[in-house]
Amino acid sequence: MPKFGPTKAAIDLNETHIVPKIPTPIRLQEYGVGLFRAAFTKSALKKALKKDYVTVNGVLATSGTFIRGGEHIELSIPPKAGPKKKLIFPLRVLFEDDYLAVVHKPAGILVSGNSFKTVAKALEGNLRPSGHVDATIPWPVHRLDYATTGILLIGKTSSSIRNLNRMFEDKAIKKTYYAVTIGSMERSGQINAAVDGKASQSEYTQVRSVASERFGQLNLVRLEPRTGRRHQLRQHLSGIGNPILGDQIYGPDNLILRGKGLYLHAHSLQFEHPLAPGEPVELKAPLPLRFTKLFGDDIVWCFFFILLF
Repeated sequence: MPKFGPTKAAIDLNETHIVPKIPTPIRLQEYGVGLFRAAFTKSALKKALKKDYVTVNGVLATSGTFIRGGEHIELSIPPKAGPKKKLIFPLRVLFEDDYLAVVHKPAGILVSGNSFKTVAKALEGNLRPSGHVDATIPWPVHRLDYATTGILLIGKTSSSIRNLNRMFEDKAIKKTYYAVTIGSMERSGQINAAVDGKASQSEYTQVRSVASERFGQLNLVRLEPRTGRRHQLRQHLSGIGNPILGDQIYGPDNLILRGKGLYLHAHSLQFEHPLAPGEPVELKAPLPLRFTKLFGDDIVWCFFFILLF
């Protein structure tokens, strides 16, 4: 006997989706990522499934439900009290089409989460609605730390969000960062220290260095993380004795630069467009002036190098 979901009378938020023809069956908990604005992420969708908020053809779905094409999926969430405030927060849009967008994340704001002020909640007020058939609310497909600035990739359709998530998992998206580090260091190297017990790898190249009365030496460093652990670059650089300037977690207490923020910047992303395989995309977020100002007369050279690489 099928178990049916809640009645329409009890529903405050009701979203529906009709599955188009798909090549192979896929689990709902994978297919449904980015499908419904009220259960947008994979973890949120799992919670909605556990709470019996999702039905497929009128029957309550589970994490084991497979989608084969043609199904009617419905998300039904009981009412919550209180009006929802809209966040107005201007973001610099670096690129946008119907499938994805790239914005510049400023320091001092979370990418997503339960806080009212997040990049995710500000996206609708900064991006054009997608005209694609599976358009959904725009959503970040990766994270940057609260204090980190730079390039942030956004999906605007359900299919692009799924594809971009898969590309990050498969390491098909190349990320480049720049940081200002403290202390004398090798010109280049690879760091393989585990982060939180997991295998991790980062590569670095010293671009410029300058003597500093307070810090001994400051370095502009180009970084390429090969894995994506939380705080990976910060931990790796601290671990080799070259913490990032302004790092209040992994930097030494006597060398904290207060009031200037963390000198870590997500500079570029390289990947194939998720809806046009074989079409290369390279997107960059300009380096903040506060970085290059530290290197005095070398500022023009720094900008030239970073434009090339």
